[in-house]
Amino acid sequence: MKEKNLSIGAGLGLLAGIIIGSITENIGLWIALGLSIRADIGGVFDQEKPNNN
Repeated sequence: MKEKNLSIGAGLGLLAGIIIGSITENIGLWIALGLSIRADIGGVFDQEKPNNN
């Protein structure tokens, strides 16, 4: 399940990077930033929360 969420985040980051890069005419920068930011966010949400029993 962890890999699935990470790949969804990377895919959304790629899409966002292409859109923002096309608007700002700097697609190379925004593809890299979009992938890294969304993959990091996906990794944070994949972390298991500690059980406080």
